[in-house]
Amino acid sequence: MTDVKRKYNAVTRRERAEQRRRDVVVAAQELFEADGFQATTISAVARRAGVSAESIYKGFGTKAALAKAVFDFVIAGDDEPLPIAQRPEALAIQAQPDVRRKIRMYVAGVVVRQQRSARVQILIRDGRHSDETLRETWQTLLDERLAGMTMFGRHLLETGELRPGITLEEVADVLWTYISVELYELLVLLRDWSPERYGEHVATVITTAICPPSV
Repeated sequence: MTDVKRKYNAVTRRERAEQRRRDVVVAAQELFEADGFQATTISAVARRAGVSAESIYKGFGTKAALAKAVFDFVIAGDDEPLPIAQRPEALAIQAQPDVRRKIRMYVAGVVVRQQRSARVQILIRDGRHSDETLRETWQTLLDERLAGMTMFGRHLLETGELRPGITLEEVADVLWTYISVELYELLVLLRDWSPERYGEHVATVITTAICPPSV
């Protein structure tokens, strides 16, 4: 009975810790988006999340690291430890035999992720000019995107259905460029394109750039 109680208590503590972390990330997202990175203090995040500022520093280290945690949360849509590449949507793309459909399926996911994460990405990107602690965070976002697009590009190349002679580097660069937050910002946030129109455009441009002409 004692062992069972200990296991129960351990699970309960872990769940409470995960919930507190989630509360902090959500509170930070709300304050960052409402007030900006510089104006948001760790103390303000702590008050909104109902935790101590000390616990945030202990759990995240810096405000820039907290911003990265916010990005990871909004890009995935949750705080589950399962990587995006291993989720059902990604597995369905891998299983799809037609490369053009793969691209459209992938871009459909990009649209959803941009809707959740664009403002946080822009906050980090623009904030690095006035707060040097965000420079490394922004560079990490760029590096992670390129790594992901290289992985996806390799998968597309392995289908044998891309334009003859195209290299992995070119495929990755095309993907990395057209799913950038800058394009979403220009077309959706500044020019009022619908997310659906944006997604159709991105899928068409990527397909045209890396696939042979349709017969």
